[in-house]
Amino acid sequence: MASGEFSRLVVSHWRELREKLRAQDEEVVVEGRGLSLAAVVAAARYGQDVAISDDMLEAIGQRTEKLYGKALDVDVMHGSTPTLRSTPTERTTAIKEVQQSMIRGLHFGILSGETDFDNSHATRTFSSAIPLSDPVESTSMPESWVRASILIRANSLAYETSGVRPVLLERLCQLLNLDVIPRVPLRGSVSASGDLSPLSYIGAVLQGKPAVQAWIGDRIQGGRRLAPADEALSYAEIQPIEVRGKEGMAIISGTAVAAGVACLALHETVCLAAVAQVLTAMSVEALSGTSESFDALFSELRPHPGQVECARNIRGFLSGSRLITGDSNSNDESLAIRTAPQWIGPVLEDLLLAHSQLSVEINSATGSPLISQSGRMLQGGNFQAKAVTSAVEKMRQGLRSLGQLHFAQCTELINPATNKGLAPNLVVDEPSQSGIWKGTDILVAALQSELGFLANPMTSHVQSAEGLYQGINSLALISARYTLTAVDILTQLAAAHLVALCHALDLRALHNQFLYAFAPKFKLLTRRCLSDCSSTEPLSPGTSSSSSDAAGADIAYDLWVRLSEITNRTTHLDTAARFSAALDALQSQLLRCVPGAASSHSLAAAQHWHAACVAEATQTYHAVRTRYLAAPDATPVLGRAAAKLYGYVRRGLEVPFFGEEYLRAAEWDDGTGMAQRGSGNGHRYRSVGAMNSAVYEAMRNGALFDVVVECFGDV
Repeated sequence: MASGEFSRLVVSHWRELREKLRAQDEEVVVEGRGLSLAAVVAAARYGQDVAISDDMLEAIGQRTEKLYGKALDVDVMHGSTPTLRSTPTERTTAIKEVQQSMIRGLHFGILSGETDFDNSHATRTFSSAIPLSDPVESTSMPESWVRASILIRANSLAYETSGVRPVLLERLCQLLNLDVIPRVPLRGSVSASGDLSPLSYIGAVLQGKPAVQAWIGDRIQGGRRLAPADEALSYAEIQPIEVRGKEGMAIISGTAVAAGVACLALHETVCLAAVAQVLTAMSVEALSGTSESFDALFSELRPHPGQVECARNIRGFLSGSRLITGDSNSNDESLAIRTAPQWIGPVLEDLLLAHSQLSVEINSATGSPLISQSGRMLQGGNFQAKAVTSAVEKMRQGLRSLGQLHFAQCTELINPATNKGLAPNLVVDEPSQSGIWKGTDILVAALQSELGFLANPMTSHVQSAEGLYQGINSLALISARYTLTAVDILTQLAAAHLVALCHALDLRALHNQFLYAFAPKFKLLTRRCLSDCSSTEPLSPGTSSSSSDAAGADIAYDLWVRLSEITNRTTHLDTAARFSAALDALQSQLLRCVPGAASSHSLAAAQHWHAACVAEATQTYHAVRTRYLAAPDATPVLGRAAAKLYGYVRRGLEVPFFGEEYLRAAEWDDGTGMAQRGSGNGHRYRSVGAMNSAVYEAMRNGALFDVVVECFGDV
């Protein structure tokens, strides 16, 4: 792996996907060897049309005709073929019946609600039970999984060695283009002799069997419904296909389902790894960190490519930030910040290997038997999906690692012991009256715990199957399913982290505006106090009026610097108490600067200064806070990447910077104020959870990832 390779993958993959989606008439071309991850995502998630190249169809047609004869109406194919019966050594010449039987015999998956059986024998007490989960979703694969599987199976059969007719490939593409998507059981494959059972349901829909179902209907208008396969094909005007030759085995014997689910998981995982780097940079800013930990020297002396690349990316993301501190000492940085490149780097390297493995997998002939150039039928093991398992297990481990980073950074933001001057629980209200972000602290702990559980490998749980014939099996589809579950959990964790980060960055910007507004007032009050004290005794013997003013200005500046530091250690207190405590610490320093400080006049002046500063600071802070809450904007102080992502969350998704007053009103908003949102009277979100959900949805549909990839394009 060369340094920068992950970033190039992110940008090139996303650019290809975006271009495919923008070009309304562009099709994903199936030709056996050129299928990309972006093409799988475009067809599976966004409904991109699919086409097979004419040259490939012609070549496959000629080869199949040469092998089987033009009519292909005989039931004998070179005398024998393997079956999926009780022993692997059985042979038969009843080819057509065997191919049909294989598909039929693999319909053992559980699909809740599939059969309208008579339950009149059940007692009334149990027949009315409320389902534990959605009857369809809990036992069926999502349509996007099935779409990815169909595309990859078509691509793996687009080889002359597969021994199928062109019409089979054309029908697979028609299912995708006309959005007739078979209902496939969620469970029941060990991914050894391929994903036999899931693929058998696709094969049965191609034949129009009423025993299986498919999704049909308008997706946008909400008219999507399940229908028997014969009705579904008739609805879409697709001619059912009759399985001939070795086509039954060709349909069911392959890794397409595991590979399809794995590709969808890889797309999300790559994007989430990119998000983790941007959110780490934002965390550095929110925690007033330093860029020193990302200096190129560290990577030069430990040149792991992923570490080198991650450090360079974070340095670029921090460019222009006014929230990071100087590079003098980073010893007080948490390891979640300080060692982020060393933590994320290996994950990037693993994802690149996973991408390579899956790119090979989806462009390979994975069935059995395969037919040589001479016409010899070869039995082999390309249907064993261990390469897919290897890819998704690395991905799932990486997801857990990224989750641990989000968890650590997010909890450090919320905890006043580690957040370097942010309010406890990130409250913008008085700390004694609010604890809004404690809930997020609980959420990220729950999510990360689940990620840790899911990180366990699947391959340590292999069970022998099919009468010991499948003595080793990859469990690739099961592992890919759990990887997508982990993807969903990490997306939720990253969404909650991002909402908290934007809030923390607003608190930093609010504090900066307060300091800017209060600084001249504090210095003026301090100089007046010093002037009042020196009216009886000058600051030093023989000091002129002008030099006395200069000395007073210097003292006021020194006190201001000290006050700026102390206020970051008193954020756990309510506003008035916070500034009173901070000024208590300054009062003795002030008196040390005044000759005759023990005099009653100087003591009285210092006490008046303390009271005036506390009152002015409290008033100024309340005014600045009210003004900032009305129109929050932290972008002027943010780094390059943080400004983009913060801007998207605040302006694109309209997630507000808020306090208890907003939430009190929002939870009772009946929706009538929605139209007035622009005037500030409406409440788009009624809870922190609703805000987290909006960011989560923006990740799931890809809109937020589009912004993140822009950040990588800028580095």
